[in-house]
Amino acid sequence: MLTTSLVLSGLLTPAVPPFPVPALPVLAALPVLAAFPLLALPAVSLSPNPSDLPGSNVLNDLTNGLGAWALIAAMVGIVVGAVMWAFGHYSQNWQQAYNGRRGVIVSALAAVLIGGAPLIINFLVQKGGTIR
Repeated sequence: MLTTSLVLSGLLTPAVPPFPVPALPVLAALPVLAAFPLLALPAVSLSPNPSDLPGSNVLNDLTNGLGAWALIAAMVGIVVGAVMWAFGHYSQNWQQAYNGRRGVIVSALAAVLIGGAPLIINFLVQKGGTIR
């Protein structure tokens, strides 16, 4: 009686579930899977061509504009970080100097990634095309 009330109140969990758990028919599906060999799948190919979709010129212009804004923001980040670094260094405020140095480094790395993004994407697409 005490065990039943503890189980019903949620303080004690029963060792076996109160309902039957059916066995999963995983092994029964293996002959069905073997009937469809993987070699029978059709070959899929991908050749990205931006001119196949309408509005691709607008998307290309939008991407170029966003890239320009991101490079301007990275340049502002480098200038602001350098000013913080200099003021922090000459005022003996090491925390401000550290934050300025970090801002310069992060902004410079962002500019490198933004400028190299097309080359990085093209490299990865080329390497992905060689996977067999």
